[in-house]
Amino acid sequence: MSILSKNRFTITSALPYANGPLHIGHLAGAYIPADIFARFLRLNHKDVVFVCGSDEHGAAITIKAKKEGVTPREIIDKYNQQIKESFEEFGIEFDIYHRTSEKVHHELSQEFFMNLYEKGEFIEKFSEQYYDEEYHQFLADRYIVGTCPHCHNEGAYGDQCEKCGTSLNPTDLINPKSTLSGKTPVLRETKHWYLPLDKYQPWLEKWLIEGKKGVLKPNVFGQCQSWLKSGLQPRSMTRDLDWGVDVPLEEAKGKKLYVWLDAPIGYISATKQWALDNNQDWEKYWKKQADTSDDSTLIHFIGKDNIVFHCITFPAILHAHGDYILPENVPANEFLNLEGDKLSTSRNHAVWLHEYLREFSGKQDELRYVLTSILPETSDSEFTWKDFQARVNNELVAIFGNFVNRVMVLSHKYFEGQVSLGEALTEGDQATLDELASYPPLISQTIAQYRFREALSHFMNVARLGNKYLADEEPWKVYKENPERVKTVMYVAAQIVANLAVLSQPFLPKTANKLFAMLDMESQDWSRAGQQNLIAAGHVLSEAQLLFEKITDEQVDFQLQKLEEAKTKNAAAAAQAEPAKANITYEDFLKMDIRVGTILEAEKVAKTKKLLKLKIDTGIDQRTVVSGIAEFFNPADIVGKQVSILVNLEPRVIKGITSQGMILMAEDADGRLDFVNPTSTIKPGSSVR
Repeated sequence: MSILSKNRFTITSALPYANGPLHIGHLAGAYIPADIFARFLRLNHKDVVFVCGSDEHGAAITIKAKKEGVTPREIIDKYNQQIKESFEEFGIEFDIYHRTSEKVHHELSQEFFMNLYEKGEFIEKFSEQYYDEEYHQFLADRYIVGTCPHCHNEGAYGDQCEKCGTSLNPTDLINPKSTLSGKTPVLRETKHWYLPLDKYQPWLEKWLIEGKKGVLKPNVFGQCQSWLKSGLQPRSMTRDLDWGVDVPLEEAKGKKLYVWLDAPIGYISATKQWALDNNQDWEKYWKKQADTSDDSTLIHFIGKDNIVFHCITFPAILHAHGDYILPENVPANEFLNLEGDKLSTSRNHAVWLHEYLREFSGKQDELRYVLTSILPETSDSEFTWKDFQARVNNELVAIFGNFVNRVMVLSHKYFEGQVSLGEALTEGDQATLDELASYPPLISQTIAQYRFREALSHFMNVARLGNKYLADEEPWKVYKENPERVKTVMYVAAQIVANLAVLSQPFLPKTANKLFAMLDMESQDWSRAGQQNLIAAGHVLSEAQLLFEKITDEQVDFQLQKLEEAKTKNAAAAAQAEPAKANITYEDFLKMDIRVGTILEAEKVAKTKKLLKLKIDTGIDQRTVVSGIAEFFNPADIVGKQVSILVNLEPRVIKGITSQGMILMAEDADGRLDFVNPTSTIKPGSSVR
């Protein structure tokens, strides 16, 4: 049964942590796919609520606050505003972008906890958990890093290894370290409330393995199957933290709810706030209805690192509560890489959305298009700036934009912008219109199956159809002999443009608005897509505008340079000075005779890449030194340069040349060499002491 047979939809996108800005990996994982889907449903007159919001609890927030020396509130206020504004400018059309720090969220999260507590669903137990003796506090999952016992990733967190996706307990880590002090924590006893996931395993197997096979994407189903096969274990729903939602029990004073208990409830509290703001009934989007055929259809859009929480933990919580609907689908995407490497917030190896919006002003749809065309739907994919440039220039500009521009320009040139049906349609005209009508069902089907890359490809084929039609008909050649025929050709071409406007709405919303304005048409719903008379005869088009502009080499080079600068900065920050060598006596030091010398001649040593042959005036004599600096210096540029030279080093034959000494060089973190030389001219032969 097609998803389009349903009438009401609750669409969620993963709540981004309010501890940093958004990057393109976030967009490709959870936000662009969800926005396409929600826009498509609205165009089909479905009842849709599309919610998201900042995840403002958990260790990630407090860690960021400690690093910056500010309060958690300052962190979440700063990044919530930035993220919200970035989404709005980029064109992600949530019905509400909420915050988990709001009162309505705290109250609803506590209600969930108490519902499960009063039903006896929790296991209360004492356990040994890691404690930082320097900071005098227990360490929640994200306050601990160590080596993953499964894939041996050295940067695994205490709740999950983000490299292999395995769910962990802090005590699973090898060589655990506190992120606060950097020291090895100790184990101390504390009491917490656990959700017995093992108790729900039979139900989860029936619901997931039996009920979702062929529904969930293979990558999602496979991960769920692996989790269940390995056997579920109870997971603590409370934490020893000073930031988050209070556990509503007197005996748990000072403890907070586990972020993966309260964060998904953020979808519900956001809907509740939206309903309060818009005089709506939030419960019909989340709670089971008396007539189950009237239940809302819940879809979670996330990245693959959150599959376990949305397919196992949160459904178990909803099931245990009893009143709530369960997700129909969780179309999680894999990871997006950048220029041959993983996106990394800590290394600044990312394309940040707020920076893109500033540096590519007005080009929101260009990024939407490229990211949609490479969405990591079933496997990891990669974004490169050269590919971004090629897809914009060779597809959006040369295919889509070029076709629309030719239709608009020729219509105004020949007929003052009026769309007219001249001669009767030929078989070729009708074949083109029939092919045009075949695309909307294909696009609908692939969007409904969460195959957005394929849907976008079908959409672009409509523009290709238009270009082929104009190339075959050549109206610019026919006009002098048969203007009536050209009227018909431009009529057919205008219908293709109008259909592109309708079909572009889920994918390229700003472009769609521009197209409708150029066509002087109101926006149309999806039912009009494929129709052969979207523009009536006699309709007058508005003035032509360029839909897209080319991305220049300079723009791409600037972005690549930013990434390279971040890489260099990270390498320098990560590099540590070598430890000091064993002590020597002062008498040993006095044995070294270091003088100031002046380079008189320099030339490359034949058949080598690194060696230069130098003639140096040492003040004592003029001697030859062979030095491995050719990769960093042009011989002509260093003649006359003063250097520090060790003159009493035992001579050595290198490539047939007797080298009589060694010049002293400094080597930085990336291996680059530079001279250790005086800041002013010194007489050759002066001693360095």
